[in-house]
Formats: sequence, C-alpha cells, structure tokens
Amino acid sequence: MVHRRCMLAAGLTLAMLGTGAARRVAAQSQAPAQAMAPLASQTGPFRLQEANRFDHQATGVAVSPEGRIFVNFPRWTEDAPVSVAEIGKDGALKPYPDEKWNAWRNTAASKLSARDHFVCVQSVVADRRGNLWVLDPAAPGMDKVVSDGPKLVRIDLASNKVAQVIRFGEDVALQGSYLNDVRLHPDGDTAFVTDSGARGSIVVVDLQKGRAMPRLDGHPSTQPEKGVEISVNGEKLQRPDGRPLQAASDGIALSEDGRTLFWQALTGRTLYSIDSAALMSDNQDDGARKVVKVGTSCVADGLLMSRDGQLYLTSPEDSSIKVWTGERAEPVIADRRLSWPDSMAEASDGTIYVTASHLHEMPWFRHGAPTVLPTQLFRLVRS
Repeated sequence: MVHRRCMLAAGLTLAMLGTGAARRVAAQSQAPAQAMAPLASQTGPFRLQEANRFDHQATGVAVSPEGRIFVNFPRWTEDAPVSVAEIGKDGALKPYPDEKWNAWRNTAASKLSARDHFVCVQSVVADRRGNLWVLDPAAPGMDKVVSDGPKLVRIDLASNKVAQVIRFGEDVALQGSYLNDVRLHPDGDTAFVTDSGARGSIVVVDLQKGRAMPRLDGHPSTQPEKGVEISVNGEKLQRPDGRPLQAASDGIALSEDGRTLFWQALTGRTLYSIDSAALMSDNQDDGARKVVKVGTSCVADGLLMSRDGQLYLTSPEDSSIKVWTGERAEPVIADRRLSWPDSMAEASDGTIYVTASHLHEMPWFRHGAPTVLPTQLFRLVRS
C-alpha cells in the first residue's frame, strides 16, 4: 500500500511468534534484487494461481469468513469507475455495497458529498464479526485530501448496508496524509491505521466512540529509512526526474490475540512491533517507549498475520511473498507475475489472496506509461 506524500505532493510526491516457523527455502540476502525474479519459484508450501484480472489498478483485497471476495481501486492516475467491488462467482465485479457509494468521480466532485461516497479507497478488510471495513484516505492522485472525505466505513455483510462511518478530521487526516492500511483488534473495539504520508504515524481508532488518535507521529519507526532505495528486479524505482520513492509506515499486521502490532515503512527494511495496549494508552509517550525493533526484513508493502501465527510480507523488489522466521524474511514463493505484490488476505481454508498492483509500472515512474493500468488478483493455494 503506499506512499509518502512529501514526494507525491509535487506531482507524486520480540522476535516474532516465529518460533515454530520453518525456514522454507535457503536464506536470502536483504539487499535489493539485482536480477529479474524467476518466472516461477514454487518450492515452498504454496502454488500460485491467477484468480482474476482487472482493467484498473487494484490495491486492497478482503475475504470474508464465508468466502466472499472484495477488492478496491484507488483513484491514483485515473478516475476509476468503481472504488469497492465484490467479485462474483463468475468473476464479474459488482459495486459494493451499491452504486451510490461508488458514484464519486473526480470530474463531478462538486456535485457529490465526499462524506457519503468513496473518494479514493486504499484498502478493504473483512473481520470475523460479519463486517467489511473500507479505508478511504480521500486523496485522489495522492494529492490534496478532499474535505470531509477521509473515513473508515463499516459495511454489514448480512444486509450489505453501511452500518457505521467514522470520519477523520484534520487532526488525523491533515493535508499531506495518506491513510493506508487497517487492522481490527479481535475485541471489536479498536482499529489501527497506518499513515504513509508526510506525517508517518499509526492512527488508533476507538470504534465505539468514533474517535481517532495519531500515535508514533514522527517517530523513527513510522518514517522512511535513510539510505534505503527501492529497486524492482534490479531497476531503481524513481521518477523520470530522478527523485526516488519515499514512503512512511505502510504494511501492518496484528497478532491473533491482538496483543502485538507489527508495521514497516515501505521505504525501509526494518520490521517493528509494539504491545498494542501501550499504543492504545491515553499517554502518547507510552507507545514511543515500547517500540521494538524486531529485525531486518525486506522492502515490504503488505503484511499479513495468518491464522496459524505466520507473518507474511509482500516483497515488490523480487516479485515474491516472504515469511518472517523470527530472524529474517525468507521467500515462500517468487513469480514474475507478482508484479508489485501489494495487499494480502487469508480465506478460512488458509488460501492467501494477493493483489499485484504494478505500482512500479505507473506513469509516476515510467514516462509515457498509460494512466489506466490493468492488474491481477492471485491466490496462494497450500500444496
């Protein structure tokens, strides 16, 4: 998920629960890949299958306990016709929860309320309480935050109706912010949101009171790491004028018991964690004192804590998915079709779904590239 706005505004501007995590393949270097990722390397516990293709750029994916699959399409370089969609059994996309919530268009923004429409959705997450959560940073093109647009929307999956809207004011979603990914505490009372923008923070959301509090605001753990430059298959990721991508806290994951939160800046290779109770404390200093540097991983966009306690990371630099062993990130599958693996979601049968957002192929980084970018959804099927 992405991406630091201080660069975008000008035109883009412990030890883990892995004591039981087996090392699936030989240890890899943490340096950027210098050669093309293999077309396929599936020696681990998964097989890669294409689940769907999209005409537009998809980032987030969610799977409900009943197996319903949802994806979202942010308005980055195009005015996407749908923000959130459910994938039918025939593969067709249906605007979700309805066409009205998906009716916003950049070209008709003055005619529609940003409060009651999806503006620029970055991620979707299904909980185990029958809800789909939609995170809308409301910053088309990762540029100006649309007034009254930033929000976290809860949709009841039984009725397919919006049940709650938590709006973020300028104290949370200030200009320059880009709310990126969200995880729900199993108690149902709290959500954790990464801000990948110029601010760099973890936003703690009280779901009962509808109140949000930025935490670790400006803390080193939520900022891009100095000296880290992202390369995809050996090619440095930068704008045509040479500016590199800089992105703050991005991928986020929560342990099954809700006690430990993990996150990482996209422009970085350090995995961090914290006792979630410290982050939820009214005293902001409690969190800053209890941040744990878990270890050196890889450049990672999305994080996923599986039901069996494995922490997976998408690795855009070498088109792979990795698992945290407790000491390092080791690949479980690599495939050139995973063109910028972005977000992941786990189905009840253990199948992991991952979007390939092709971020490095955007016109932000490739002069003359099309603004409308086809993408894919893959599933990692356990062997």
